[in-house]
Amino acid sequence: MSANEPVSTPPPALLFDLDGTLIDSVYQHVLAWREALSQFGLDVAIWTIHRRIGMSGGLFVTALRREIGGKLTDEQLRQLTAAHAEAYARLRESVRPLPGARELLTTLTEQGVTWAIATSGQAVSARPALELLGLPEDTPMITRDQVRHAKPDPDLFLAAAAKVGVDVRHAIVVGDSVWDLLAARRAGALGVGLLSGGYGSDELERAGAYRVYNDPADLLAHLDEIGIRQP
Repeated sequence: MSANEPVSTPPPALLFDLDGTLIDSVYQHVLAWREALSQFGLDVAIWTIHRRIGMSGGLFVTALRREIGGKLTDEQLRQLTAAHAEAYARLRESVRPLPGARELLTTLTEQGVTWAIATSGQAVSARPALELLGLPEDTPMITRDQVRHAKPDPDLFLAAAAKVGVDVRHAIVVGDSVWDLLAARRAGALGVGLLSGGYGSDELERAGAYRVYNDPADLLAHLDEIGIRQP
């Protein structure tokens, strides 16, 4: 390279959350948790459940146990998590890709931008989303059962960055919840928030989002703002 030749830096890699970020599934998870909780005689307000979507199931029920005074045994917590998975499976047919999700991922792939998915969901519930998004089975994705701790710990995003061979400090995490953005900060990555999971702009920004967009379609229209220049 000559001294006068301009320096070109590669675009950042993108690490995507799944539920509420690429697929419209947050409220299905909320209803599934409510159904599971009702099986144990626990009447928990839907808004309370929603505030914890994005955490791993284990952290969710641990927080719940703390809030209700530790009335659930470890075995009951395991059964509760299983009941949620069963309830969500029955609601899965109503899940759809969020506006622009397929187009966003296609555009990134065509432009050679590295990306991966990192979700707090188990593989059994996350894998069907690949077909929903029109993605191949070998799409780089890290699920809850592949890491020791889920969000707000950084493990999922660190593992996703390693899977696609990028330094997480040069990546951008795209998520819809405060848990995604807290995990991004702990991993050392920049965070972009989407409103498609039900959190407000102010909440996402306080958790670390340096840009907030409505949904994947809105992010696609503003890729230049996060350092991805379209031809």
